[in-house]
Amino acid sequence: MSATDIIFIVLNLAGALAVFLFAMKLMSEGLQKIAGSRMRAVLSRFTGKPVSGILTGTVVTAAIQSSSATTVMVVSFVNAGLLSLAGAVAVIMGANIGTTVTAWIITLFGLGGSAEGFSLPMLLATVSLFFIFSHKDRMKSIGQSVIGLALLLIGMDLLQAAMPNLEEYPAFLQALATMSDYGFGSILLFIVIGALLTCLVQASAAVMAITLVMCYNGWIGFDVAVALVMGQNIGTTITANLAAMVANTAGKKAARAHLVFNVVGVLITLAVFSPLMRLIAQLTEGITGCSPYAPVSDADYNRESVPMAISLFHTVFNVGNTVILAFFIPQILRIVDWMVKSKDEERTEDDFRLTYIEGNWLSTAELNLQSAKSEIEEFSKRVLRMYTFLPGLRTAESEEEFDGIMQRITKYEDITDRMELEIAKFLTRVGSGDVSQHASERISTMLRIIDNLESIGDTIYQIAMTRKNKREDAVHFDAGQNANLEHMRELVEKALQIMDSNLHDYDHVDLDAAYAAEHEINAYRDRLRSQHLDALKLGVYDYSIGNAYSSLYAQYEKLGDYAINVTEAIDGSRKHVDE
Repeated sequence: MSATDIIFIVLNLAGALAVFLFAMKLMSEGLQKIAGSRMRAVLSRFTGKPVSGILTGTVVTAAIQSSSATTVMVVSFVNAGLLSLAGAVAVIMGANIGTTVTAWIITLFGLGGSAEGFSLPMLLATVSLFFIFSHKDRMKSIGQSVIGLALLLIGMDLLQAAMPNLEEYPAFLQALATMSDYGFGSILLFIVIGALLTCLVQASAAVMAITLVMCYNGWIGFDVAVALVMGQNIGTTITANLAAMVANTAGKKAARAHLVFNVVGVLITLAVFSPLMRLIAQLTEGITGCSPYAPVSDADYNRESVPMAISLFHTVFNVGNTVILAFFIPQILRIVDWMVKSKDEERTEDDFRLTYIEGNWLSTAELNLQSAKSEIEEFSKRVLRMYTFLPGLRTAESEEEFDGIMQRITKYEDITDRMELEIAKFLTRVGSGDVSQHASERISTMLRIIDNLESIGDTIYQIAMTRKNKREDAVHFDAGQNANLEHMRELVEKALQIMDSNLHDYDHVDLDAAYAAEHEINAYRDRLRSQHLDALKLGVYDYSIGNAYSSLYAQYEKLGDYAINVTEAIDGSRKHVDE
């Protein structure tokens, strides 16, 4: 084999693989656009029990054709406390089952590229036109998925065509034969090769496609192909573990659980390797009429038997391991606890951090917007936490206590500024890509929300500074003024809690409760303002006390305005609230 031959073989294979990977990306993104807005709700709602978690992971992964997307979402949800670690393990198990759909698509429709077989992708491409030119985003996404499937089948045909005839290159054939001639050692060797290839390509479906084509062309035997498949299952865990590098301890544990599940699954399979291979061979022979161990020279040899056997093995491997290991989730969690130690120096709640969007870029705008939505929920929690510091400024008994609370409020104000900036940058990046009209409107809504959340943080800081100036100037309120301000603070806290609740479910916004809370704040502000003006006329207190007092209740009322702005943005309402 000359250097030129090798270069042409590599270029042909690389080009064919590029078409396949592009097709997988196109199909997966189309499916995620269709289902992406529901992914978070599904994953967080139906994962309370192991069985429901496994089914959820299976359905979600089969629907979006990307186990990596599922596992990355799972890691981010665990990271933020939306999923328990046990629920995450169940979803990951299900994701492994869902990913077997790709192998069956390739086996049933993507191999044996005859003229008749080639008509299927052409038919799919034609059908996709009816969807792609639709004015509806959902229909366009369906068309994208269909054209992606068509290109995937074409990519498989190109991969088959790019594979050289090894009979023309006996040295390479001999090298493969030598590597396959170490008995059980060869199995272990090809498991490592499969894991490394998957880590390198970052797409287990692509490595599976190459494995199936190599089987179809007779390059490798059944046992070697099975070893590659097991290696792929280990290699595919690298995506979730990379995503977990910036996660907290819980997120890291979810990613390690993915690795543990697949490694233990491989070990279980190796323990029953021979009887399992005989079972798969019998099933394959019953379907194709030919054993995957049959020599190519056999008159009854069916070249589709090995790819069929691989797809069967892939399904039995993932389903079988899930059924077995579902009973051992507590033990898996103990292993993960041992692997990932909780660190005392882990960041505290007063540290700036992004939970969902930091280092967590997903493949479609819809899924990225789910991450942004979750990050905004975290933003809201930070703002509410910051608000709880205010009462301590009034009750602080020493300067040290007062200064400590001021420092925390100042730190949180800086955090809110940075969170708005980072979320806005993330949303701008999402909006610069290929987004639907619905996604574009959602981005505008989220930008308005974070602007108001940051304004809430600024106003809380202004209230704190007013308290600080009052303390420094030795301005003292009477019992009635303190009681009035405390009642105003409680009304605003109620409004902020309603706002925070509405941020969790955009489809079920309690606008009436939000408006009721806002009107109650405005009415009480009007009452305090009227009493304040009367008190000034009667000389009940001097200007410095009156100025601090009116500033505080006005600032509290401003918080109510920002809270209703957030709910209006969620609801899409543009109603004006009476001042």
